[in-house]
Amino acid sequence: MATRPPLRTVSTASSSHSTDSPTAAAAPPGGVPQSITALLNNPLPSASSGSYWLPWPPPTSLPDAPPVPSHPCEVSRADFAPYLAAVADPFARFADIRLHANAELAASDDGAPTSSSTSSGLAACLREVPALFFKEDFALEEGATFEAACPLGDGALQERLGQHLDVVEAHLVQEIARRSASFYEAQGRLRGLDGEIVSAVGRIRELREVVRVLTGDLVGDAQQVQELNATRGNLVALQEKLTIILYVSQALTALRLLVLAADCAGALDVIDDLQNLLDTDELAGLYCFRHIRDQLGTSLDSVNSILSAEFVRAAVPDGKTVDAMISSTVKRRTSIPLNGTEHEVSVDEEESFILRDRLLPLIICLLRTDKVPAVLRIYRDTLITAMKASVKSTVAEMLPVLISRPTDSDSVTGERAADSDAGGQSLANKLRNLSSEGFVQLLSAIFRIVQVHLLQAAEVKKIVQWIMRNLDGSISTDATNPAIQHGGSIDFSQENDNGVTSRVSSTVTRSPTKLSLFQGKANDMSSTNSIKNVRADVLRESTEAVFAACDAAHGRWAKLLGVRAALHPKLRLQEFLIIYNITEEFIAATEKIGGRLGYNIRGILQQQSKQFVDHQHSVRMAKIKAVLDQETWVAVDVPEEFQAIVLSLSSTDFPVNGMEMPSTDSNSKLSGDGILTTQEPSYSPENNVDNGDATSVTGHENRAESTSPQIENNVAGHVKTMSQTIVLGGVGYHMVNCGLILLKMLSEYVDISKCLPSLSFEVVQRVVEILKLFNTRTCQLVLGAGAMQVSGLKSITSKHLALASQIISFIHSLIPDIRRVLFLKIPEARKQLLMSELDRVNQDYKVHRDEIHTKLVQIMRERLLANLRKLPQIVESWNGPEDNDLQPSLFAKAVTKEVTYLHRILSQILLEVDVQAIFRQVVQIFHSHITDAFSKLDVSSPQAKNRLCRDVQHILVCIRKLPAQNFSAETVRNYGLLDEFLAEKFGTKVDE
Repeated sequence: MATRPPLRTVSTASSSHSTDSPTAAAAPPGGVPQSITALLNNPLPSASSGSYWLPWPPPTSLPDAPPVPSHPCEVSRADFAPYLAAVADPFARFADIRLHANAELAASDDGAPTSSSTSSGLAACLREVPALFFKEDFALEEGATFEAACPLGDGALQERLGQHLDVVEAHLVQEIARRSASFYEAQGRLRGLDGEIVSAVGRIRELREVVRVLTGDLVGDAQQVQELNATRGNLVALQEKLTIILYVSQALTALRLLVLAADCAGALDVIDDLQNLLDTDELAGLYCFRHIRDQLGTSLDSVNSILSAEFVRAAVPDGKTVDAMISSTVKRRTSIPLNGTEHEVSVDEEESFILRDRLLPLIICLLRTDKVPAVLRIYRDTLITAMKASVKSTVAEMLPVLISRPTDSDSVTGERAADSDAGGQSLANKLRNLSSEGFVQLLSAIFRIVQVHLLQAAEVKKIVQWIMRNLDGSISTDATNPAIQHGGSIDFSQENDNGVTSRVSSTVTRSPTKLSLFQGKANDMSSTNSIKNVRADVLRESTEAVFAACDAAHGRWAKLLGVRAALHPKLRLQEFLIIYNITEEFIAATEKIGGRLGYNIRGILQQQSKQFVDHQHSVRMAKIKAVLDQETWVAVDVPEEFQAIVLSLSSTDFPVNGMEMPSTDSNSKLSGDGILTTQEPSYSPENNVDNGDATSVTGHENRAESTSPQIENNVAGHVKTMSQTIVLGGVGYHMVNCGLILLKMLSEYVDISKCLPSLSFEVVQRVVEILKLFNTRTCQLVLGAGAMQVSGLKSITSKHLALASQIISFIHSLIPDIRRVLFLKIPEARKQLLMSELDRVNQDYKVHRDEIHTKLVQIMRERLLANLRKLPQIVESWNGPEDNDLQPSLFAKAVTKEVTYLHRILSQILLEVDVQAIFRQVVQIFHSHITDAFSKLDVSSPQAKNRLCRDVQHILVCIRKLPAQNFSAETVRNYGLLDEFLAEKFGTKVDE
């Protein structure tokens, strides 16, 4: 069962009366409450704004307390008389209210049942009705509450609930009846208040009418005068507005005409005037000009577009001029061979002034619109595009002409010739089919085209910087100039042109009211920082335009080099050096203009240079190996050019010009497989005596030394001075073919190091590698007898060994000079590592030479031992009855012949010092081995003793002739054990 809403102590009757009363509408602003219970319960009403309608007056403020008597003990009631008089009326009213309230309470107590006399009606109600129904959270929908209030199976539930409801209603009615008298009394007082309000409103209406009549009589004329003045002012304002409308209309028409006529300065003046009108709100409220801001914006965009197009047209080189330059370049290059690179492009001073006069008004107008940085960015992109297009046109126009030209270059390989026969070639294939001379001509033409663009871009940058410096109120731009910070130059012709400077100033500051140099920044430009920022932006963009153009030029050049990256390493040094030098000049020129290093193109050039060095090294390594494998180890005459190479390497003032290379147009040339072809004189057959092969490494006898023919014996048509030795440090060295080839290669390495100083470190490493290969392969071929398999030699003779020793000694003596020359371009920090490498190679050559000398001594020792093994058989024939043969034995003749032959061969080839060192060991071996063998012989007969004495004397005579130094304290040359044996056995000696 739903609960009833609680009854409110509101009198509906009084509410309806107050609503129907005509005075209800005239109630005070705060309104009258429908229940006055709270008012009746307050004996002292507050002095709020809503208490003025009560029948009693508002309480007065209490007087100040009486002064404290000088003697507190003498206080009397008369001292409080003023205070009591002041509170007498409020206290009397309070006493009456309390009395009335007590009376009502007593009356209610008399009418209440006896069972609840001590409590109010509501308290009695709480005692009769269960407390469950008076809880704040009472809700029958809850299960526990419903079971407690309405237990199931209770038949008298409805009757009991009804009784509870009747009890509550009865007590509520009693409470309402008990307070009804006070309510009706308050209602009556409210009605009286409404009547007073109605009378007050009537009096107010009468006063208003009186005031209206007085106003019309006293101030009517003055008010009319005021209205007429206001009308006149409105008409004047209307006339001004109409004048402004006419001016704006004419200005808009003029603006359109100026834009169509491309008069940007005049258009900007009109835009500034109209913008000032908009900023001063003089056009505010004019509906006809509601779109004027958009119109001005559109016109300003059109002006900016015109200025941008004109600036780009004036700043970027004319396409017709570039095309004419390309055509003239093509004609000149097709008729004149390349004798050098000519790409000097200068800027005419008159053209520079013309360009400045064209750019000056454009830049000033762009400064007024604050569009200079944006236009410079557009100019940068256009410049790059135009330069790329010019390079592409140059390549497209010159390629057919250069390809059709005959060339004498030897660098055109069969692969390139095959590619040139193929139809439908791409641009990259055409570039690859160009000869090196044609490619250099193409690069030179591109160099000139790029220089035209970059120099004009540099002039534009100088003009912009010159204008920014000559503005009125300019400040020092040294600290904020990005061109100086980036290393760029801003030098410009500082002429005393007062007319030009004044023109800049007058153009920028045209009038005090229109100083809108940078649109929308009139307030900001009053500060120095803003000026610095704007100038910094303009200078930075002008510098960046040149930087970007240089970067684009580097990219185009690098792309051309990259297309031929596979061909450049195969070029000759002169051809590659021309490409390298023109690229270096291009990089230097563009870096000077742009003020920024070209890391990308420098990296590509360095990479191709390293590829060139690597390829040249690999070719030379293969070539020297092939030359060594074909070497017959026969002495050759030395052409004069090789002696010049040695002199240049050993000279202290080595020529730095890398192009000063020995001429290949001589009696000595490199054939296709790298073999030096030179005239070889025929040798006398006396070298091929019966025992001439006694010095064979294999030990076989009766081998005749054959002179193997050279690959080419002579070069027809050329006669040049020849010498049998090459002189180094005052010492002559006999040379073979491979030695001359290695010398030529070493000079080429030196030339590469001079021409490419950045790769000097790599060149030294390659020189170390080729020296190691030459030393190792020579040792394998000569000492290891490998030449018998690869070169077809029948044996390795002492002459072969001597020539190999000469070559090794020559290179060993040449290495210090090569190191000195190669180290000229190497930093000190990296020299130590390379010096240790070269020292190790030099030591290897010295060890190799000593091993060859040891091998020669060993050969002579083996031949002596072979003859000593035949000695017992020869001695048996000495005991014959007759001794008619006065000649030495076959043993003595063989030994002396072999050592004499070895001495003759070595003395012809080796140095005297080396020959003495070798034969010093040979003499020692002869003394020790022959003395030991003769001491073991059983010689008893006089004939045998005589033969032995003759052999010893014969051998000692031969030993005396050998160039060995004395190894004993005796003054006799080559004195030794064999001399002591002769003196001991036979009592004689051999004089010198």
